[in-house]
Amino acid sequence: AVDRRSDHSGKPGEGRMPGHLASIRGATHVWISPSLRSLVRSFSAASGSDEPAKSAPEKKAGKAIDVYQADSGRVMLSGMQALVKVPLFMGDRDAARGFNTGGFISGYRGSPLGSFDQHLWQAAAHLKPRSVEFVPGLNEEIAATSVWGSQQVSLFEERNKDGVFALWYGKGPGVDRSGDVFKHANMAGSAEKGGVLIVAGDDHAAKSSTLPHQSDLNLRDMNVPVLVPGTVAEVLEYGIIALEMSRFT
Repeated sequence: AVDRRSDHSGKPGEGRMPGHLASIRGATHVWISPSLRSLVRSFSAASGSDEPAKSAPEKKAGKAIDVYQADSGRVMLSGMQALVKVPLFMGDRDAARGFNTGGFISGYRGSPLGSFDQHLWQAAAHLKPRSVEFVPGLNEEIAATSVWGSQQVSLFEERNKDGVFALWYGKGPGVDRSGDVFKHANMAGSAEKGGVLIVAGDDHAAKSSTLPHQSDLNLRDMNVPVLVPGTVAEVLEYGIIALEMSRFT
């Protein structure tokens, strides 16, 4: 699970109890390192097209940059855009290894992840060529159950993919009410070429929630490892690592 939370004290790593992390709200420059870049191929190579589809470009220094197209150099990304790039990078990583996989994303909106679904819709032109499907859940449990089902593709002879990697998103109370699904799905395990990433958005200050919440203990109770990115760049790196960990175990 990648725990997306905010902390307004000091620099990353300073003045925090273990397990806390810096805010990844807002936009920051992300350097796509050679080690991370080596995990992926360019969009045109993955899609087999010389002219990749365009998503809404962002302006930077007078130039239009497609943040979902870029796979090298320094890119201005928000935390939401970094989360969207995780399944894009995972799809490219699998394609580079010759894996015939797809992706599935489902969840339920809620601050601080309230606009994640909008970012996914905006990136549809990049998700579709990688066979990544986004289906918002009617509630958190239905979304979690759907994500669990994505790990059972291998049970069907008529499948057209060898596996499906998946991402669930929701705020802290959504983790609470999806606990039974997460426990059973975790015990059942992920597919050999699947893997599941839980993105838990916690509202420690109860800015948009009736109660403050922190998902660490709940996820520990479900035997789900928690990765805590401290920067937007680490959202990309830890997102890939989390999916690979889920697949491996």
